[in-house]
Amino acid sequence: MEKSFPLHECHVNKVTIIINRTHAILHSIAILLLIHYRLSFFFQHPQNITIPTLPWLLIFVSELILSFAWFLQQACRWRQVYRTVFPERLPADDKLPAIDVFICTADPNKEPSVEVMNTVISAMALDYPPEKLHVYISDDAGSDATLRCTKEAWNFAKYWVPFRRKYGLGTACPDVYFSSSENDNGDYKGSEFKAERKKMEEKYEVLKQRLRKIVEGQFPTNVAINNTRDHPSVIEVINKEEDEVKIPQLIYVSREKRPSHNHNFKAGALNVLLRVSAMISNSPYILALDCDMYCNDPTSARKAMCFYCDSQTPSSLAFVQFPQTFRNISQDDIYDNQVRFAFKVHWYGFDGVGGPIITGSNFCIKREALLGSFNKEQDYMALKSLFGPSNDFIKTLVEDYKPCFIKDGESSRMSLENANILASCSYENQTVWGSKVGFLYFSVSEDYFTGLNLHRKGWKSVYLNPERLQFLGTSTTNFNDSLIQWTRWTSGPVTVALSRFCPLIYGPLKMSLVQLLCYSELAFMPLLNCLSLWGFAVIPQLCLFNGIPLYPKVSDPNFNIFSIILVSSISKSLYEVVTTGEQIKVWRNEWRIWMMRSVTSYTYGCLDVILNKLGMKEATFLPTNKVTDDEQVKLYEMGVFDFRTATMFLAPLVTVILINIAAFVGAVVKALVVDDDGDQYWEKMFGQMFLSFFILISNFAVIEGMIIRRDKAKIPLSSTLWSVVFSMLILLIGSVILC
Repeated sequence: MEKSFPLHECHVNKVTIIINRTHAILHSIAILLLIHYRLSFFFQHPQNITIPTLPWLLIFVSELILSFAWFLQQACRWRQVYRTVFPERLPADDKLPAIDVFICTADPNKEPSVEVMNTVISAMALDYPPEKLHVYISDDAGSDATLRCTKEAWNFAKYWVPFRRKYGLGTACPDVYFSSSENDNGDYKGSEFKAERKKMEEKYEVLKQRLRKIVEGQFPTNVAINNTRDHPSVIEVINKEEDEVKIPQLIYVSREKRPSHNHNFKAGALNVLLRVSAMISNSPYILALDCDMYCNDPTSARKAMCFYCDSQTPSSLAFVQFPQTFRNISQDDIYDNQVRFAFKVHWYGFDGVGGPIITGSNFCIKREALLGSFNKEQDYMALKSLFGPSNDFIKTLVEDYKPCFIKDGESSRMSLENANILASCSYENQTVWGSKVGFLYFSVSEDYFTGLNLHRKGWKSVYLNPERLQFLGTSTTNFNDSLIQWTRWTSGPVTVALSRFCPLIYGPLKMSLVQLLCYSELAFMPLLNCLSLWGFAVIPQLCLFNGIPLYPKVSDPNFNIFSIILVSSISKSLYEVVTTGEQIKVWRNEWRIWMMRSVTSYTYGCLDVILNKLGMKEATFLPTNKVTDDEQVKLYEMGVFDFRTATMFLAPLVTVILINIAAFVGAVVKALVVDDDGDQYWEKMFGQMFLSFFILISNFAVIEGMIIRRDKAKIPLSSTLWSVVFSMLILLIGSVILC
């Protein structure tokens, strides 16, 4: 029997494992020594205690919280692996499984139609058998303009898809192809190709003009869907039967939304797509993309199939996760939009212990993992109690998710009628949609919670990050949108952490302990960071302001404990930045934005969760703004912060900086002018002075925005004045309470 070659390989990064585990052991010893030093304070004779107990206790708690956060992070560094695939070894096209592509859009005002339609067209242009590829666009706003734009995109795709295949272009997205300075012309450079390329570019320019005019309301439309929160379902298969061009099916889906029904944000839209697609194509695999995440590599779907088609892959593989990458990242990346720590470090560690979480977009998932496995002997009534009353949908479950292909007009009409019923807002009533099957509703971060439950049931996942970027999106280019985005990303996992589904107590079943800690780290990270950062940014400074030492003297051997921990943390993070191919300035930017997010986005995200738990606030979902502003983009590319954001974000950030300025300047003045024994003062207060100085240097951009800059994007005077008031109150009240 002929030996078959594997379609993928897994490589264990042994050198990184040795370095990570050695560092973890040494750093843990230093933390234990720190804990011993702090605890010994409480066992002193009362007459020997010269420092107030409360600030000592608070800074100790902050150190314990940050140490616990560090401990959880080690799980993602315990066993890092990376994978390679061999799509050239895949079976013939007629043996490849079918794929449904889900593209979600929610707000046409924040998600430009040209970008959305480029994602749609790029998905249709994937290097995959067209009869086995079905593209669904979910329009959660119910916008008539989006439906019209979808039809225009399909009309262009009739020409673009055959053109890309004919000449073997390595770019599936037309906007990237025509705007790139690099020549991606396959193996063709002749006059025929140049003539066709010119015609295709002209067609694309016409498409962009028509899309913009539709959005601006210059073209009439045939559907009247105007209210984004109150509209009927609309499902339309865009393909025309008489068309001879062989391209993938394109289906527009807008679910019914009514004010009286909870629509469950993105998870609700994805579940509607699961049901509707079952009536039209019912492909066994689903590729989910955000509306701005176009397919950069046409072979991405084939790369995912290298896992599912490999006989060596266990049947428990649920999904393949690709990283989220962005095409508009600047060299400085001052807002850390690439999320390096996740996609270049943590996800490799996740993959080594059971697989990464679902990460919102760019994942290929098995339909069976979301809905379950059933057979024809299954009790239909029992299935209806779980999945709803549709007999036709139940049939798709018991037929082992066999793809269905609509061929005649009558079956097409009936399937669309059933699909509209499945897209109604009341269909999920008295079912387990969102609680046990499909994408789960408990948190606005449906990806995190759904991934947690899949892994808990024994499903596995893999992380694939090939050399060529598979999908490219558009990241935020201003401070305001970045903070709003991270506030939303914070509230989802923290909702799970502060619930009965907390990974530390809910996780075990078929999950390993290390994988459980990985999920716990993501869930608790925002909460632990905001609590510890507020402690480190305020408590030592209040004590420094009042001349109370919280750290050992420089001459004290115990001072080495804190020095070792600081050097260990900084050197390890710097090592990871360099080994992932980034420059040192990325390390600086990550430290700065971590501090900024901790006192803003993480804080407000956690507060949102707490208020929601208390019934004082409803959960909300704010789509990330994808509309670009030329002035904001220019500042971002220059590496200059755009502080045009709400005072609610600026006030805590500026307040922390002002407190550190007051404490540091006051300490320097006292050491140089007031205190008779300046050397002694420097020695005992050096730790706190260094901490304040480090915070100020790391966040010099905030000081610059307050004092130096005069442009429109500086910190407004009103925000600075409010922060002055808050910082004075904290210094006054904190000094009375702590000292």
